[in-house]
Amino acid sequence: MIIFGPVPSRRLITSLGINNILPPKQCSYSCVYCQVGETSNKSMFRTELYKPQHIYEKVKSHLKKIDLTHRPKYLTIVANGEPTLDINLGTLIRQLQQLGLPVAVITNASLLDKEHTRNDLYNADWVSVKIDSVNEASWKKINRPYIWLNLDAILEGIKIFSNDYKGILNTETMLVEGYNDSISDIQNTAKFISGLKPNKAYISIPTRPPVEKGVKPVSEARIAEAWQIFKNHNINVETLTGFEGTDTGYTGDAQADILTISSVHPLREDTIDELLEKDSADHSVLEQLIQNGKIKKSSFNGFNYYTRTYNT
Repeated sequence: MIIFGPVPSRRLITSLGINNILPPKQCSYSCVYCQVGETSNKSMFRTELYKPQHIYEKVKSHLKKIDLTHRPKYLTIVANGEPTLDINLGTLIRQLQQLGLPVAVITNASLLDKEHTRNDLYNADWVSVKIDSVNEASWKKINRPYIWLNLDAILEGIKIFSNDYKGILNTETMLVEGYNDSISDIQNTAKFISGLKPNKAYISIPTRPPVEKGVKPVSEARIAEAWQIFKNHNINVETLTGFEGTDTGYTGDAQADILTISSVHPLREDTIDELLEKDSADHSVLEQLIQNGKIKKSSFNGFNYYTRTYNT
């Protein structure tokens, strides 16, 4: 499933998601809080995946199906894995920009030590880099990186990228209780991020079912402390702790809409209800997907969520 949405975005208002990674999940990390499941293929090596022209045609076709009220503000490359593993990422970004919308990329930044990765990302209009911790022990604990990745090299690559990038640079730090939420950890992360001079630094918490059941968001008090620490480092900081809303785009094909969105963006039950209504469908569509093993149901923080599976 390559295209999903548009979906409401707490960072980009509305976003048409583009999954440029072949299923099942391929990533250089296996983060404990990941919402799309365990990394089945952990790698740091960039390879050819989908042909850029194939993705371009899919996006172009999908945009034609969307009514004007749901036209996205951004085309966002956000994969069920790490998008920079795609060696054709730069070509893809340039092709997508021909559709007249800015292109965003959400990356875990683990491959930014490589010049060719940075060169690809320089093409994007908006980039978000993950920086959960600059402490090696915390980084390994929360992000569970590919064994050959080196944190110092990654951080140096992020610095180089931030110095040379001409677009909108943002950072995101996911705080998880007991993993990277000590005051010293947050202080060091904020100090590093301040040197990047990002447009905005986002502090987030898990809001959907994580891959590890014991993962918990930090307390509201710790979020407030983290926000203040970032502010003290003269960072334009914003917290992402709430639900982004139920208003997704739709194509009239309920089954396809559910499968494409949930492959990267687990759907809360009220979002599913609204999507089915807009697609003039009923819950039998969802029940059939669950029965066929294509969707799984889970609960987190008092809400039910539906996520794409690749068992069949």
